[in-house]
Amino acid sequence: MAARRTKKTGKKKSTKKNKRESEDLDGTTVEAIVNTAKGVHSLIGKLKKPDLSFPIRSLGNVSYSEKRGYFEIGKLRKTRTLTVNTVKSFAQTLRMMGLSKELVESSDFATKRDAYYQSKNWEDARFDEQNESDAVMDDIEALFSTSGVSREQLRFVPDEHGGAVAGQLVVLDPDRETGEVERIDCTRFGSGAYSIPSSVEHLSFETNAKFILAIETGGIFQRLQSHKFWQTANCILVSMAGVPTRATRRFIRKLADECSIPVFAFVDCDPYGISNIYRTLKVGSGNAAHLSQFFCVPQARFLGVTPEDIQRYDLPTHPLLEVDIKRAKDALKNDPFFKSHKAWQKAINQLLKMGVRAEQQALAKWGLNYVIEEYLPQKLSDTERFLP
Repeated sequence: MAARRTKKTGKKKSTKKNKRESEDLDGTTVEAIVNTAKGVHSLIGKLKKPDLSFPIRSLGNVSYSEKRGYFEIGKLRKTRTLTVNTVKSFAQTLRMMGLSKELVESSDFATKRDAYYQSKNWEDARFDEQNESDAVMDDIEALFSTSGVSREQLRFVPDEHGGAVAGQLVVLDPDRETGEVERIDCTRFGSGAYSIPSSVEHLSFETNAKFILAIETGGIFQRLQSHKFWQTANCILVSMAGVPTRATRRFIRKLADECSIPVFAFVDCDPYGISNIYRTLKVGSGNAAHLSQFFCVPQARFLGVTPEDIQRYDLPTHPLLEVDIKRAKDALKNDPFFKSHKAWQKAINQLLKMGVRAEQQALAKWGLNYVIEEYLPQKLSDTERFLP
């Protein structure tokens, strides 16, 4: 675990620990792939039909654990059995596993697009479209998640970039070959910010920050960054840019865990911001519940904007659209997270009764820097009132 202020010797220990953990994960990943392949081979040798069993990735196969604080995948599974009709998809699944094993053993990686084009050398097992290879990759990730292995550990990385970070944080990024540690000071990017890499497991941190502020919109992030809100509030700013990417969520989770600091989410007051962006950050999503243990941030709390804020700050609003109403009602009826928290049920019902939504930038009604000078200081003075 990285200390708040890590001395030079501590940095070396932290780097060695991360390297050791990475090597252990690589071993677990290769072992899981090999054991699965051996199982298939053994059944074929016995003239039996081999099959692969994958967790069903949907909200209907998800439960919310208040104790653990995130979505957990249920017991429902789908089975892919080798038959005349499934021989191609079965072969593609095994070839994708083989590619993963090669990547781990060579300390390399592939994007989804890379994997798709790699398959063009697989003759009859090649993919015709990338959505086919993406689906197989998702199945493999779900299959091995039961062994504590994520897609990143399978060495398949997303094409999308991570979020942006500014504030009271030093990121320690060791070179994978030499082990030399690059110290990245997130206070020294001028008007820019540190960009979260696609894989963050090798990173460690130094910080004395009081909290992490995860922000939905780039505009608010830029305002807080340019006025150095992170300095006056002694915090770390993270731009989620909408629904946070896997790398962004993992970065926030790892940082919060290792440095024992709270996470506050600052998003728009609408059903999408609440039930998609915030919910995904905190507890995960239905189709990726098998990964929640890695990528959700159960310690996150909802700073705002809340329905109560709309009234308290007399914010400009927009009418709820039909899609907003449907999303809100669906969250109340079907989402295990919201069904477990009466405070959220009350807030969403209040929003539906008001029939409006409000953006973060609506605070600019009272001045461009009102969010810095008034709103955030007032909210942060009473964090106990934050929604769960």
